[in-house]
Amino acid sequence: MKTLSLGVVLAGLLAGVVTPALAAVDSGVRIKDLGRIDGVRDNALVGYGIVTGLAGTGDSVRSQATLQSVSNMLKDFGVIVSPDQVSSRNVAAATITATLPPFARAGDKIDVNVASMGDARSLQGGTLLLSPLYGPDRKIHALAQGQLTIGGYVYELYGNVVQKNHPTSGMIAEGAIVESQVATRILRDGEINIVLHNPDYTTANRIAAALNRNSGMGVAKSVDAARIRIAVPESGRNDLVPFLAKVENVVVPPDQRARVVVNERTGTVVAGGDVKISKVTVTHGDLKVSVVTDYLVSQPTGLIDPGRNISTRVVPRTQIDVTEAGVNTVSLPEGTTVAEFVASLNKIRTSTRDIISILQGVKRAGALHAELIIQ
Repeated sequence: MKTLSLGVVLAGLLAGVVTPALAAVDSGVRIKDLGRIDGVRDNALVGYGIVTGLAGTGDSVRSQATLQSVSNMLKDFGVIVSPDQVSSRNVAAATITATLPPFARAGDKIDVNVASMGDARSLQGGTLLLSPLYGPDRKIHALAQGQLTIGGYVYELYGNVVQKNHPTSGMIAEGAIVESQVATRILRDGEINIVLHNPDYTTANRIAAALNRNSGMGVAKSVDAARIRIAVPESGRNDLVPFLAKVENVVVPPDQRARVVVNERTGTVVAGGDVKISKVTVTHGDLKVSVVTDYLVSQPTGLIDPGRNISTRVVPRTQIDVTEAGVNTVSLPEGTTVAEFVASLNKIRTSTRDIISILQGVKRAGALHAELIIQ
């Protein structure tokens, strides 16, 4: 039996355990890194288009939407072709998605993502024809067109397929031109709101207090855990940009909720440096049971007439082995951190998957004072 008593603080990163540094919390973080101004947000755009120039890897005749789209496109150029007459596999129907950033103006260029909708095998070498991109308001906010960049490939010959990544999706860098901007409204009734990325009552209260201590910042009030309302003074309303620049550069020490995040697939344990464990003793052993069965053939020999009850038989022979490793015990004093706990388990050569199981047991025992998140 091995007994470990922890009395010192172990520093650094040990065997898959990540402990965020507290220096950033002690010195404070800018408000612009803790949240955003309400009203400043991205906007999703979506569209439908035709990708041409494919080397026989486009949609087949089973994709009726593609055939109809090609027929409609040719009609716009004065070429009348029914969908039944379209049989080329050099085209493919695709969905187009993009993100319209805040304050984007007409003429700005944004990236677009293109993905096949039908049964195309690859979009490699394709060109997206002019396609409108719509917002939630069903208005056209951008026009997309250009040469696709595919992060993969697929080659087929005589039933053999060599493929890398997903060749049925790609992107066009700066492939869309903004035609209509989205109005961004920040000031409402003389007030602005700050929305926190990670809602927390303590952090919201600290932000409001820090703004109220600074002269010229208006009157700030924490509405809830995620929102701080600021009454902008008259001087700030007339010149909003400098006022917001001062607000977002105010430094505040954020509060951190005690959490332990465990990833069972990779065996990673991420814990805050202030996550504490109450006094607890963990005993962990390894019991392995191995059952092996061999089937032997029993063949009677030396008998001229075996008789009715004498014949060849298959006889199973079972061997059971039980192996029990030495039991390891870890004793933790009051106030031990998760990093120290895992470091002690690593010293007795505990596997990462066993560490995760032990953390779950400590949480159920009520000794882990943090939210345990299993991914």
